[in-house]
Amino acid sequence: MTDIRSAIFDMDGLLIDSEPLWYEAAVEVFDPLGIDLTPELYASSIGLRTKEFVDNWFSRYNIDKSLAPDAVSRINDVVVEKIRIKGEAMPGVLRVLEQIRSNGLKIGLATSSPTRLIDVVVDKLGIREYFSVFSSAENLIHGKPHPQVYIDCALALGVEPVTCVCFEDSFHGMIAAKAARMKCVVVPMPAFRNEPRFQAADLLLHSLEDFDLNRFSLQIQ
Repeated sequence: MTDIRSAIFDMDGLLIDSEPLWYEAAVEVFDPLGIDLTPELYASSIGLRTKEFVDNWFSRYNIDKSLAPDAVSRINDVVVEKIRIKGEAMPGVLRVLEQIRSNGLKIGLATSSPTRLIDVVVDKLGIREYFSVFSSAENLIHGKPHPQVYIDCALALGVEPVTCVCFEDSFHGMIAAKAARMKCVVVPMPAFRNEPRFQAADLLLHSLEDFDLNRFSLQIQ
């Protein structure tokens, strides 16, 4: 077994309970355009960058694509403010970060969200000190499920992707991590926890509170 040297975390829905806030922001922007975005429809797009999320729903509802850049900007602005005001950590975040750091592993963050949201989240949760590297797919050619943001994060940490364990909550994110040849721990939203597609993960958890680094190392040998 390759030694695990680094841990890389997704952000939205994994470290911070932000998916309901992203949904609220999308509804506020989409409603005037006639896009009826239900929670179930929103969930199918979790893990995508905002521009891909908007493009997806504009295509489905035949909305003028010239309006897309403004919609992307407005959704990002609204969610940044919502998270700044009422964002909360997911259960087990501090515990798992402390456990990993105390075992001498480097820690990175790789997200589809804009860089400015990374700053809001890590400062809101008081967890900046745990991370050596922050990587955003915002300006990459491809976002998740493409592996580039995870590969970039590993390179910035100075490690090979195969020595990383990634923590994700979405299917798109899990595919990105596995495509980068990383081990992947997935903590899906409760509504999707029993979906067979998440069996592709190396470890499936109900919460970050359930993660144990030593036990994980034994499970993947």
